[in-house]
Amino acid sequence: MITSPANPLVKAAAALHRRSEREQTGLFLIEGEAEVTQALGAGLTLERILIEQGADLPVSTLTMWEKEVTITHLSSSAFAKIAYGRDGVAAVAVRPAFDLEALSVDDPALVLVVEAIEKPGNLGAMIRTADAAGAAILVADPVTDLTNPNVVRASLGSLFSARIAQDTSGGCLVWLAHRGIAVVAATVDEGVPPWQPDLTKPVAITVGAEHSGLSSSFLREPGHRVRIPMKGTVDSLNASTAAAVLLYEAVRQRSAGR
Repeated sequence: MITSPANPLVKAAAALHRRSEREQTGLFLIEGEAEVTQALGAGLTLERILIEQGADLPVSTLTMWEKEVTITHLSSSAFAKIAYGRDGVAAVAVRPAFDLEALSVDDPALVLVVEAIEKPGNLGAMIRTADAAGAAILVADPVTDLTNPNVVRASLGSLFSARIAQDTSGGCLVWLAHRGIAVVAATVDEGVPPWQPDLTKPVAITVGAEHSGLSSSFLREPGHRVRIPMKGTVDSLNASTAAAVLLYEAVRQRSAGR
């Protein structure tokens, strides 16, 4: 068991909270028993599972993990250097490729495109929502690293099972055009209600950065612009909430046959 927070393995794992370290090593952190199990089930490569002393884990889970990954036990003080408590489980994993050309979509396609999202919690929530709605998700011009611990945490592990890719905004638009997927752009100050466009056809619902919205690259597209009606004093919803509203309008239309 590792007891010292100054242990080199502990320090290396804790350093993965920094984006520069994740980019340099190609590794990232996963926190939580359920998330680690999901990552293994999705085929991610885990370098090591870290377990806090006294963590209450099912014997069956430990037995399964031990067959696939090196497990290291840590004292509570050493584990606290790496993770924020959760259930006493963390893992060091190899970053997935998030390759756009390898992304698969259903027919008719439903894609959520999120551009330059800054807040890790919002990005994680969007990944979770897209996975729940059965949509693929494109992260265009990423500002926040997909393997930021707060993104992983907010996605509740859906980052590992979702059909997800990242690229430049231009690259995403080319990819969509080659597949005949129309763009529906979420805007604050103009556009039709989201139930007006036909979202049963191949469609990419696009949501922009929290403060500036979508770039001109997406707003130049000839598809629909939509605006979620606001009845109160605020002029917009949280970006992840807006994405959920628009995705589930598409789900509603598809379930009802338009």
